Amino acid sequence: MMCRRFFMLALLLPTACAMHKIQYYEMSVPATPSSPNATATNGVAQRPSIAVERFSTVQALQDSRIRYRKGPNEVGTYEYHRWSDPPAVLVREALAHALQASGSYSSVTDARSTGSSDFVVRGKLIEFSELDSTGIQTRVSLDLSVYEQKSGHLVWTGTLSQDEPVNGKGFDAIVQSMERNLNSLLAQAASGIRLATKNNGPPADSGSAAPALN
Repeated sequence: MMCRRFFMLALLLPTACAMHKIQYYEMSVPATPSSPNATATNGVAQRPSIAVERFSTVQALQDSRIRYRKGPNEVGTYEYHRWSDPPAVLVREALAHALQASGSYSSVTDARSTGSSDFVVRGKLIEFSELDSTGIQTRVSLDLSVYEQKSGHLVWTGTLSQDEPVNGKGFDAIVQSMERNLNSLLAQAASGIRLATKNNGPPADSGSAAPALN
């Protein structure tokens, strides 16, 4: 009788495991508008180029499982609900998109690619989680620094953190909250970076037009 029970359990285990399908979620970003020409009074301003380095992050955010925080100390992850890429990759790509959408740069590239740029962005993702307290929210926190590439001079730095309520139930509502949160936070970051690089960018060139945005 005992052997039969073990045999039945062995038959049921694969079926139970098969019921758990991993669901992946990706972030959508605002559409990129046509880039405006940056003009100066004595000609056309040459837009600087900028590169975004790979973001560092804490160990808990180095895989793609969606993370939650409950109370001041408890943290965990959802095994069957994951981001399409690790959070640091998603945030870096979203920042590059926000910088490109600003129309302020001749190119926005990956810092690992060949060639040089006028500025480079370095970042660390600190938090990218669901928060469970009196209500469900999402939190994004990151440190960003911008350097002038040739001199290594720090031209801008910021620590940004923001909470966004989750409107509705289920993981779609959590993902939509995180998407709103991230896009809002990176719009603030892109604005600060744009002002800093504009004030420290290359001078206006009266003899040629600004290069096209890549």
